[in-house]
Amino acid sequence: MSFLLSLLMTCWVTWINLGWIESFFTQWLHAFSLAWPVAGLISFFIGPEIYKISEKFSQ
Repeated sequence: MSFLLSLLMTCWVTWINLGWIESFFTQWLHAFSLAWPVAGLISFFIGPEIYKISEKFSQ
């Protein structure tokens, strides 16, 4: 999930900030390479807590 979300969000934000420029894909992949590891760590450490909170609301 962190892969797909990082891929789509970095594409969107890169496009919003730069538009369709010649170096779009290079800039996008650079942003993605920085975002995905962070998103993975956040998901790994914060995900279980979010799951617990969502379990409380679903009962």
